[in-house]
Amino acid sequence: MTEDKTVGKSEIKKAKEGETIQVIKGEQKGKKGEVLTVRENSVIVKVGTKPQTDEPIKIVVNHKNYKCIK
Repeated sequence: MTEDKTVGKSEIKKAKEGETIQVIKGEQKGKKGEVLTVRENSVIVKVGTKPQTDEPIKIVVNHKNYKCIK
């Protein structure tokens, strides 16, 4: 008798691992990077490397705050 209804919720398009994205909101606005991990509400993105140690610079971005680049 009861049905699951998703009223008012639009499906947010999530990036996949390995895709390139650009941050469109927040402190890191304009940065581009490669998706390393996809989480339920966010993605972890590699935006560069530290020159002294060659460690990756990673940021966490909410799904609403980026767009995929082809």
